[in-house]
Amino acid sequence: MNFKSISAAKAAALVGICAATLECVKLALTFIPNFEAVTLFTALYGYVFGWFGVISTIIFVFAEMLIYGINTWVVLYFIYWPLVAVVFLLLAKMRVKNRWLLSAVAVLMTVFFGILSALIEVGLFLGSLDNFFYRFAVYYARGIVFYIVQIVGNAVLFPLLFNYLADKLVKIKPRMLKYTSNKEGDV
Repeated sequence: MNFKSISAAKAAALVGICAATLECVKLALTFIPNFEAVTLFTALYGYVFGWFGVISTIIFVFAEMLIYGINTWVVLYFIYWPLVAVVFLLLAKMRVKNRWLLSAVAVLMTVFFGILSALIEVGLFLGSLDNFFYRFAVYYARGIVFYIVQIVGNAVLFPLLFNYLADKLVKIKPRMLKYTSNKEGDV
């Protein structure tokens, strides 16, 4: 998707709606510890809307900071969520549509989330590299139940919903992103 092919107002609306949806999806599922659909929607927005999806993801992370404050998770979120969007943007550019391959990538990304989280906490914020692998293993093991919930959740959500929702978003994309111009200005 070309940035020049869309009016600024439509681009802002698309990015705002996508970022708001990410936040709503996250908040709607907070009653189930670590079950999330943010990975699904971040992947969808990167896959269907390209760089607009990546920008939406970054705005989502800023919104998270406004809601929850700033802590060590911010580094994780600024690395992980845009990475998910970019990976799925690249999969779309490679025209990957196989449900099982897309689901496998999502599950691997979810596994990476837990590893990256532990790496950031142990390596970056605990300061010392003494006994790094031991401390990493302890930190990761402490959160394994939550990581398993995330992994299983995405292993179920992606094969069931990703292609269906991507097809629906692709259908609205031409209307939403079509550049229109009239004599009074861009709409």
